[in-house]
Amino acid sequence: MRADLDHAATTPPRPEVLEVLVRWLPAANASARHLPGQDARAAVEEARERAAAALGCTPADVVFTSGGTEADNLALKGVVWAARTARRAAGDDAPVHVVTTAVEHAAVREALRWLADRGEVELDVVAPRPDGRVDAADVLDRVRSDTALVSVMGANNETGAVNDVATIGADLRARGVPFHVDSVQCIATLDVDLDAWHADALAVSAHKIGGPQGVGVAVLRRGVDVEPLAHGGGQDRGVRSGTFAVGLVAACAEALTRAVAERAALRARLRDLSDRLAAGVADLDGVHRTGPGDPAHRLASHVHLELDGVDGDALQLALDAAGVAASSGSACSSGAGRGSAVMAAMGRDGTPLRLSLGWTTTADEIDHAVAVLREAVPRLRSGAPVLDLGLRPVAAPAARDGAA
Repeated sequence: MRADLDHAATTPPRPEVLEVLVRWLPAANASARHLPGQDARAAVEEARERAAAALGCTPADVVFTSGGTEADNLALKGVVWAARTARRAAGDDAPVHVVTTAVEHAAVREALRWLADRGEVELDVVAPRPDGRVDAADVLDRVRSDTALVSVMGANNETGAVNDVATIGADLRARGVPFHVDSVQCIATLDVDLDAWHADALAVSAHKIGGPQGVGVAVLRRGVDVEPLAHGGGQDRGVRSGTFAVGLVAACAEALTRAVAERAALRARLRDLSDRLAAGVADLDGVHRTGPGDPAHRLASHVHLELDGVDGDALQLALDAAGVAASSGSACSSGAGRGSAVMAAMGRDGTPLRLSLGWTTTADEIDHAVAVLREAVPRLRSGAPVLDLGLRPVAAPAARDGAA
């Protein structure tokens, strides 16, 4: 038995999405003027319209990227550089002021830190509350008359804590301050509403919602000045040049469309499964569920635990040996030799364990993970070697056609 509980890192592509990907992989260059090129361009523009419909924006707002990291970088650096250019033209060479939080994804955190280290940004970083949520008032208190951008994630990729971006966005819209939201982790189970959030820029990654890796969307509202990261043929309104990856783009739109259509049902199902998982380990000594206590303030897909007195590497080995795929934090930071910046910002120093569910997750997987944790945690805490846990390696999972 295997249990894939690392959907926050990546989730299996839906069969319907793979069909679209295969159909358009041999496409011609969508910028060519011949008939095959026009067919490819039509597929790109149809994908743009479908993505816009799923995200609640206009097609002109949609820019296809290589994923969430590029979408975040394009918005952050693009808006900052445009603001710097405008201020320099007026004779002001001071760094622009940007407000963000201490619990952002590395794609946001490191991009802004890089800009700050280069002297282009004066960075204001807001700490979270102990439950991992960011207080809207704390963010808004940092906004100044010269603030060029505010970036707050919709929901945290590690803890699943959901932020009140609607309140933040409404205030920023009234002040005329651009607002960026990293929504990569919340598209599958949280109602993403650009109008309600008053977001000017949004990041989406296809492989978090049953799409392929290597493609995503940056929503960049028309009217918000953005300088490109790379220059070339001027595709995607000159903001993101490069040959369209027609197959990936079409598959991304298919994944988005299906994820939004099935969101409410998936959210209800995953809420039940995550509650089952949390209840299964609730009585284990030294195991604490982190994040907001109110289910409305955490993603239905996430169960984030803090374990006392357990070595993180040994726990990972034990789970792997027993066929449970899980994570100690963000997959994008694994192997970097650093602890969880999110946990540190929350003031927690225990061993983190992120168990994240997705569209293929079954009750059997949950029960298997609970059984493994109930055996592994006490024995690891007692100092028993991983190989003595009695948790047998298992074969690779057979292909599944959906969730039970």
